[in-house]
Amino acid sequence: MDRELSKTAIRKNRLRIFSRLALAVGIFAGAFFLLRYFLKAKAQWDDFQISAIERGDIENTITATGLVVPAFEQQINAPVNTEIRHVFLRSGTTVEPGDLILELDEEFIKLEFESINDELELKRNNITKLKLEFEKNLKELEYENEIKALQLASLEAKLTDAKRLKEIGGATQEEVQQAALNLEIAQLEKKKLENNLNFRKQTINSDRRNLELEVMIQQKKLKELGRKLKETSVVAPRPGVITWINEDIGRKVNAGDPIVRMANLESFRIEASCSDRYANLVKIGMPVKVRINRANLAGFIAAILPAVENNTLEFIIELEKADHADLRPNMRVEVYIISDLKSQVLRVKNGPAFTGATRQNIFVIRDEEAVKYNVEIGLTNVDFVEILGSDLGEGDQVIISDMEDYDHLDLIELK
Repeated sequence: MDRELSKTAIRKNRLRIFSRLALAVGIFAGAFFLLRYFLKAKAQWDDFQISAIERGDIENTITATGLVVPAFEQQINAPVNTEIRHVFLRSGTTVEPGDLILELDEEFIKLEFESINDELELKRNNITKLKLEFEKNLKELEYENEIKALQLASLEAKLTDAKRLKEIGGATQEEVQQAALNLEIAQLEKKKLENNLNFRKQTINSDRRNLELEVMIQQKKLKELGRKLKETSVVAPRPGVITWINEDIGRKVNAGDPIVRMANLESFRIEASCSDRYANLVKIGMPVKVRINRANLAGFIAAILPAVENNTLEFIIELEKADHADLRPNMRVEVYIISDLKSQVLRVKNGPAFTGATRQNIFVIRDEEAVKYNVEIGLTNVDFVEILGSDLGEGDQVIISDMEDYDHLDLIELK
């Protein structure tokens, strides 16, 4: 019969098994790393991209994207509610000031123009009529005033006669008093007439002024309609290129609807955007570099749009060479906002070897070998990386290729 193994024997068997597994894993791992070491310890010169450390200026940049747009763009709107009658030019056509682009139906505005012109003529006639009525009423009041003055003179004479007759007994005291009362009434009536005369002068002048103001308003409306009537023939206000035109002949358009867009394709600017996490860093006036193909165009931030949408900050860039030959409308470009600048520092061309860490390993060429150095990284942009606090100097050759596969090595032999 089989005997049950003791706990000590079981423990020894397990320990023996674990030891064999650990030894096998260790041998395998050692062989793997040894093989890797021998495979990677040697490399060809052509396997790497190498750049020399130099002294120069370096800029810290914020990356953004941009769209090239014309520096000047004008939109022409429909002057009135009307229809498109004729289209003479098409999108992409170069125009000069005064070139006829399209014609709008002018019948409606002509009718309105004629209606206002008739109203204006009627108001002018009313002014003439009012002037005649004013002169007539004024004359009548003046005549009434003169008549009242004669009546006053007659009543004054009657009062004098009544007083004389009373002295000789030919009239009574009541007759004298009646004559004095009639004179007083006549004097008050004359004052009333004079007051009415002054009031009529003032009110007639005011009515006349109101009509004159109405005429002036109508004249301005007529002038505005005359201008809009001319605008039914849409002409180019300045030289440029038609970027869009409403070509739907017979289509109704409302006053203010766009019908033509023009641009000057000899001068451009950049509409750019970046992440809103840089909102506190991006300021008006900051210098920028715009990369188009292999050219770098200098410029500055001219305006920052107040609204932040979709976590992006939008701003406008004015270029120093707004007429550069490589600029094209609607071209996508890379934009670099210069947030810091250092002069005469040790720098090397940027490449895949630099990971963005503030301290990292790089390989430097020493004779026929590439030696690992741990260096501090300063300012970084798309072109250069600043090298700080190391034994490296100007002229040293640095491998800027991706060195992830060689990071476990301290030395690489170059063939």
